[in-house]
Formats: sequence, structure tokens, C-alpha cells
Amino acid sequence: MEKVHCLIIGSGPAGYTAAIYAARAGLKPVLYQGNEPGGQLMLTGEVENFPGYPQGIHGQMMMSDLEAQAKRFDTDVRYGMVTAVDFSKDKKIATIDGGHTIEADAVIISTGASAKWLGLPSELRLRDLGGGVSSCAVCDGFFHKNKAVAVVGGGDSAAEEASYLANICQKVYLIVRRDEMRASKIMQARVKNKANIEILWNTAPLEVVGKEVVEAVRVQNTLTQEVRELPISGFFVAIGHTPNTSIFKGFLDMDEQGYIITEKGSTRTNIEGVFACGDVQDKTYRQAITAAASGCMGALDAERFLAEKEAMASL
Repeated sequence: MEKVHCLIIGSGPAGYTAAIYAARAGLKPVLYQGNEPGGQLMLTGEVENFPGYPQGIHGQMMMSDLEAQAKRFDTDVRYGMVTAVDFSKDKKIATIDGGHTIEADAVIISTGASAKWLGLPSELRLRDLGGGVSSCAVCDGFFHKNKAVAVVGGGDSAAEEASYLANICQKVYLIVRRDEMRASKIMQARVKNKANIEILWNTAPLEVVGKEVVEAVRVQNTLTQEVRELPISGFFVAIGHTPNTSIFKGFLDMDEQGYIITEKGSTRTNIEGVFACGDVQDKTYRQAITAAASGCMGALDAERFLAEKEAMASL
């Protein structure tokens, strides 16, 4: 069994920032990137709201920069997926790709959350091309300033995305499959009071139209079967996120959606020596900058935990 001082599970802004701080603190972190190295930003086109990039930067390039910075301080960045853990003892055990086993003194979890998609071939193709399909209005809404966009969903996330976009876009179509929304009353009222938001009830997207960029969305009324095409430049899918926490169930406290619960003002979980940062424990902000900030917190919390443990052992 391989023994490491600090194990970081997952990459992205949180994982790489945790690695930078942990490595500089002499924790010799080992980071496993998971099955989505770089996280959700690998599916993002231009990033304009991360401090330090005045001209903006492509999401993949930004993740490459963060990875390189982590490696600069001798973080051991590895390809591989943590497929099982055992947090029942003082030493934390992680199994990599169903085979290799690691024993760690401290673990920082930064596995993130994956956006849910409709699964339309045109949606996924344009998403991967960076052609205007997104799951984050705050990240990508600015690119559609004074243009028409569409938001899919009926919950609080969709209402929040639509409200945000309505402040910068000329027109927002909110596509709701049913004849009612699941969103809270206050969020529904906010959407309905926006003059430039048009709610399309009983409507389902059929296809996102466009060769390299979004040009329109083809939708169908589920009651009348009428098909219409809405000219838009951006297509925002807001049907929720799934936190990547399944392997931690039974060990870590989670909320009803599966997000890891951390102690207020820290990244500490209910298990001593296990810390969680980024979107895996944050369902409110879900931004690269907040994920990076919590990655810093995770490393500092892990450093203090290990220092205290070593101090106690020397008594």
C-alpha cells in the first residue's frame, strides 16, 4: 500500500488551488484528476470573470495553467479515478481505478458537481464546440449581451438563471416542460415580473440549431404538438447539477441532494482529516473563483490538522 501525506481527489480550480497551497506548505500532495480532468471549465469557452486574465482566457487553457502551477511546486498530478474510499480509521484509504490502494494522513475532496444535460445531440455538440450552449449564466451570459437567449428548466436554478440573463439580454425565453414551475414562489414572481422574459409553458426543446454556434432552438408544445423555432444566440440548460459524491456515501454527512456538508467557515467534514472544497460542497455560488478560494481553505485546514497531529504525536 502506497502511503502519502496529503491526497487530493479531483482537479478543477478547487483541486489545483488546494494542490498549490498544500505543496508550498510541504505536504507533498498527490492529486488524482478523476474522469473529468480540469472539471466543468474544460467545457467552457472564454472565461472573462476570473481575476488576473484581463483579456479573458479559454477554460481549457486556464486549467492547463493551474495544473502547471501545481506541478511547479512538485504536486504529484496523476491520471486516475478514485473508485472507493474507507474513512473508518485514522489513516484514510483510497482505491484507484479499482486496484491501486493509497493510505493518506489527510484527504482533500474536490470532485465537483456535474451539470445535467438534456442529451440532445445538437446540444452536446455545440456545448463541446463552445458554441453557445452553457449551464452557467453568470459564466457565459455576458457573451450574449443585448441578444436573445433561452433557458431550459422549471426550478429555482432556471428561474435564477433567467432573471440574471434578463438584466443583460434583450430577450429571454424560459422553456418549461410542464404547466407549472417547481421554483419557489418568490423566484417564480421574480421571473414573471421581468418584462423581457417570456415563459413557454408545456414546451420541450427538440433541437439546438446551428453549425458551429447557436442560431436558434426548435421547440414543441407538448399539448398542441406545434413546432416553432426561436432565434437565439445562447442556450442555457438549468435542470440541476449532480455532486460527484457517490463513493463517499456512508462516511461523510451530505444534504438531501448529495452535497458534502462542511463545518461553517471551514472545509472540515464530519470525519477528522477529511476536507471538502469547491462545487462538491457549494451549491450556491458554483464559480471558478469561489471554488479556487475554498481550495485554498482546504489546503490550509489540512495543513493545520496535520501540524496539530504531529505536535500531539511528539508529546
